[in-house]
Amino acid sequence: MQVTEVATEGLKRSFDVVVQAAEVEAARDKRLVQVAKDLRIPGFRPGKVPMSVVKGRYGAAVTGEVLEERVQDATRQLLNDRGLKPAQQPKIDLQDFAEGKDLAFRVEMEVLPEIPMPEFGTIEVERLKAEPTDEEVNKALEGLAGRAAKLEDVNEDRAATTGDTVVVDFTGRARPKDEPEGELVAFEGGSGTDMPVEIGGTGFIPGFSEGLDGIKVGETRHVEVTFPAEYHAPDLAGRPATFEMTAKALKKSVKPEMDDEFAKNVGVEGGIEELRTQMKAILQNQYDQVSRMKVKRQLLDALAERADFPVPQGMVDAEFEGIWQRVEADLKAGRLDEEDKGKDEATLRDEYRKIAERRIRLGLLVSEIGRTNNVQVAQDELARAVRAEAGRYPGQERQVVEYFQKNPQAIEGLRAPLFEEKVVDFMLELAKVNERVVPSEELQADAASA
Repeated sequence: MQVTEVATEGLKRSFDVVVQAAEVEAARDKRLVQVAKDLRIPGFRPGKVPMSVVKGRYGAAVTGEVLEERVQDATRQLLNDRGLKPAQQPKIDLQDFAEGKDLAFRVEMEVLPEIPMPEFGTIEVERLKAEPTDEEVNKALEGLAGRAAKLEDVNEDRAATTGDTVVVDFTGRARPKDEPEGELVAFEGGSGTDMPVEIGGTGFIPGFSEGLDGIKVGETRHVEVTFPAEYHAPDLAGRPATFEMTAKALKKSVKPEMDDEFAKNVGVEGGIEELRTQMKAILQNQYDQVSRMKVKRQLLDALAERADFPVPQGMVDAEFEGIWQRVEADLKAGRLDEEDKGKDEATLRDEYRKIAERRIRLGLLVSEIGRTNNVQVAQDELARAVRAEAGRYPGQERQVVEYFQKNPQAIEGLRAPLFEEKVVDFMLELAKVNERVVPSEELQADAASA
């Protein structure tokens, strides 16, 4: 095999490779002999088919397989001999592979850069700590009780108010889309019976539930609303409508008493105090996760400031394309982030390409830190991750586990975040971490604005 380096530019490398014709032909003939041993053709005894017949029938296919193998083997040898680490799959350009001639091809790639290790001791981050107060625990328990609340009939003669549920029959009418001043007509899906409507509840057309505030059982009202511009039925989007609604029953939400019986009903046999202890632990876990997210972001920002090495543009291109597809989808759906609204496409492309480059640079750096310091994801950790993922699909746990067993790439999708978290833990052990106790409101507000 002859190798000639033809281009070196930054991280880009290009090589011309020549594999002698004799080597290719020898590999091809060896393969044809193997094919002939098992060949069954009418008129010939097994293993006695003339080589001319074998070549005529299978020569082209075997030659193709051999060429592919020679290219792969030669490329692998090139990488090993020169100690090259390609950032992505090398690009192969066949230049000459005619019968009886040397196999010639070009290998083009970007290699991974040399990545200097940062001084972890110079990194300083702040870890915010918050503990749930009794008031926060009580509020969380109230929310739990609210979700367990039941609707009960209101027997007193009174008007509906916020939080009540009114059972109504309704009929909606709207003017034709092309006749803004036309006569109101019923529309498909615009009527119903015995529908519960919570006063002030979400999920309704704006003004629909609010229009029932103060209504009494037996009363009929006409409520005017306007369908949202993004309403799922295009014929109604943005159109005004009138709903005639008759209240048939009034119900109120009644929460269960916060006692031992309530605790047992939600699966806590130890009673209300045990439930309180568990709720406090849940809140603490949530606060700790927010704190972890915050300190991790600081750490990665500090790494990004210290990371000064070139990145393979092919990797950046692939990352950017993935990001840009989501941005284009948001553009079409009209759900761009507030900070992106009003920016032209060129500006958005430039900003998101910088984000892609930062992600690739940080990913390479985190990976190299883990490799250099022998950070490993243990098999039991990976097994727990698989079980946790399977637990998200009740009734299908076995199929999910089998899927991961049969798909190594899927396993890597679980290994990668575990590896990153372990590298973060490694760096935090060496960095200067300042802890500060704060109220949960400050912790949550900090996370929301980050």
